[in-house]
Amino acid sequence: MTEQIPEDKQTVLGLYVTSAEAYDKWKAAPDKVKLLDVRTPEEFIFVGHPEMARCIPLGYQSYRWDEEKGYYDLDVNPHFVAQVREFFEPDETILIMCRSGGRSAMAVNILVQAGYTDAWNITDGMEGDLVKDPESPHDGKRMVNGWKNADLPWTYDVDPQRIRLPDQ
Repeated sequence: MTEQIPEDKQTVLGLYVTSAEAYDKWKAAPDKVKLLDVRTPEEFIFVGHPEMARCIPLGYQSYRWDEEKGYYDLDVNPHFVAQVREFFEPDETILIMCRSGGRSAMAVNILVQAGYTDAWNITDGMEGDLVKDPESPHDGKRMVNGWKNADLPWTYDVDPQRIRLPDQ
């Protein structure tokens, strides 16, 4: 399966699920399977999130425009591992999501270095991959797969106890 996963979504553990598979895995054992969303608080709040997810950002919005990349850069969350340790044990099953599977792969690899052994990358994330069809009115939009596009349950409602903000 690794050969089907884009390189930027691959992890050292090689544990992958789609959003739909992640939801099924969580539904089968909600007391044992946890969902970690590593997107920024802004994404978690304004794009929406699975109700059962805990948001511990891998990075925070910097509001510094990166001309080369063409987007606002992120500042790394220096407390990421410590914050994850507050809520997740190293041997727990953790399903990790971001927007589209890249940051969640980075988060898995960081957590493996910290001793986590059952961390899965949700490869299509909350919003999914880009439509790559210049003939489509949806070209460049995240509508290929992902939690929202799979019509899985999500919410805009925020429980402040489930989200970490900078300097917490």
